[in-house]
Amino acid sequence: MRAKKILRTLRFIFILAFISFFTFTGTLFCLSYFNDGYKITIDKDEVSYESVQKINDIINILGSAYYEKVDKDKLLEGAAAGMAAALDDPYTVYFTKEEMQKFTEQTEGNYVGVGFTVTMDVDGILKVVDEYEDSPAQKAGILPGDKIIRVDDKDVTTINDSDAIISMIKGEENTNVKITVYRPSEQRSIDFIVTRQKINIKNIESEVLEGNIGYIRIITFDDDISNEFHSHLHALLAKGIKSLIIDVRDNPGGSYDQVVKIADTILPEGVIVYMEDRYGNREEELSDANQIDLPIAVLINENSASASEILAGALKDHNKAVLVGVKTYGKGLVQNLYEFPDGSGLKYTMAKYYTPSNVCIQGVGIEPNYEIKSLSKYEGKSASDIPKNEDVQLLKAIDLIRPN
Repeated sequence: MRAKKILRTLRFIFILAFISFFTFTGTLFCLSYFNDGYKITIDKDEVSYESVQKINDIINILGSAYYEKVDKDKLLEGAAAGMAAALDDPYTVYFTKEEMQKFTEQTEGNYVGVGFTVTMDVDGILKVVDEYEDSPAQKAGILPGDKIIRVDDKDVTTINDSDAIISMIKGEENTNVKITVYRPSEQRSIDFIVTRQKINIKNIESEVLEGNIGYIRIITFDDDISNEFHSHLHALLAKGIKSLIIDVRDNPGGSYDQVVKIADTILPEGVIVYMEDRYGNREEELSDANQIDLPIAVLINENSASASEILAGALKDHNKAVLVGVKTYGKGLVQNLYEFPDGSGLKYTMAKYYTPSNVCIQGVGIEPNYEIKSLSKYEGKSASDIPKNEDVQLLKAIDLIRPN
């Protein structure tokens, strides 16, 4: 997500484009009203006549020859979804009004669902990363590492957007959803009937470890996480910590605006991250001179993505922290969200982001300074499920920043 200032600018640009869209210029994609209905015209230099005629033919054929009466607004909804899907970008997706409502809940403090965090695995199938304590998913027996293959008997393995699948899992409180997973460790698929409940999200936790080492785990970057981070950090500093571990293992990302604020708190003056769009326009996020004057280690793994990678990459490039764990997921794209007047929406990729050392980690990931794999018996498990005395990544981080 973008910072509010940038979002306002983008909305202004979009409004200008929207006005152009609805003018009868006959040059760009535009909508005109005639006595016999609406007509959409597209610049003939941008598309072929056959493509446009095909859409008209499909609407006419289904409208006149389909065995039941067709709702043409529904056809256009499908066309809108299809245009987003045609880009083959897993992060660009069209939301209906209902899906949009469910999507916006994900960045708030609570929602109605089953209570797990997920990420799109390298094979394009949604994987469970972690469950919230005492959540319906945990009680039902769903485990980290399970891959979601069907929701209410609908195959979701061909859906490339995690938010679209999540919106199918969410629903009314106290209603059931059937989730079918493939469990790699057992090489079988399992059906779960899970009752949706209101989930109170706890996206951050902290404690003081032995040796006056502060520990902060960020579970996801929601819309208030920077304020919560500051509260936890100040509480740890008040307890006299001498060094700090930030754990973003299994953190799928979240708000761009929020991770920039957290990075600004930690880093000295300089570039945090910058974005570059298709036209080469570059926009930097900068930190001020205030910084945290403590030894810092950041824990990362293959499920650390997006905003987690922005934080880890910035701290690594500024030599402000050592990174411990395994290579991150590799999501270096930035999305924006536009809401249409009817409540539907479009989430679309608008730019790539780059670390301060001018690296876009899309499809590449961020390498740790110290590559430490979890013990084999915890392979596929959430980092939160590993006992601290057997968490070799955490133990290495403690050893590296232990006060003298």
